[in-house]
Amino acid sequence: MSGDPLFKRIALIGFGLIGGSIARGARSQGLVGEIVATARSEKTRARIVELGLADRVVETNAEAVKDADLVILGIPVGACGAVAQEIAAHLAPGAIVSDVGSVKGAIVKEMAPHLPPHVHFVPAHPVAGTEHSGPDSGFAELFINRWCILTPPEGTDAGAVEKLRTFWAGLGARVETMTPDHHDLVLAITSHLPHLIAYTIVGTADSLRRSPPRR
Repeated sequence: MSGDPLFKRIALIGFGLIGGSIARGARSQGLVGEIVATARSEKTRARIVELGLADRVVETNAEAVKDADLVILGIPVGACGAVAQEIAAHLAPGAIVSDVGSVKGAIVKEMAPHLPPHVHFVPAHPVAGTEHSGPDSGFAELFINRWCILTPPEGTDAGAVEKLRTFWAGLGARVETMTPDHHDLVLAITSHLPHLIAYTIVGTADSLRRSPPRR
């Protein structure tokens, strides 16, 4: 990309495969001006510094989000509510707050009540991953031709949704928008589909074994 970056400062809270890949991809595509990162583990923070994946690595979530116009939580879903409460008073007006969790209804329920009205809450689910974890495992190409589903709650500013869509598209993702509940329904069905197919195949094979051959 050329010209000014899409976001002046992005805060990445949690820095595993997804966070590391976002940092690498955003930097390589010129999507952000500055990357600020934090992680719960001191060892992880030190490794981010060693790898040079962020412009600044800080110790607290509150410090990370200061003046950021995009905040992405790359942490377990169960921890998102507490972190939203922790960072709420430190979020800049107009900032977009997002995440990368695979369950969206719970994310909205846990995070939304804590976020101030002057920010835009746009949950996201990049459907991408590998068997590896940690800051060393990320790579800029992780999201290319992978789906990223945005699940903004009802009433979310359309401009903020579009800006985050542009960000994920810039990382190479195919972006779709749906409600949190519809996302969870779709993912529940698709995640169980291989098991349903396998069950059907086994059942069919068993039926054929029991049925006498026709002459």
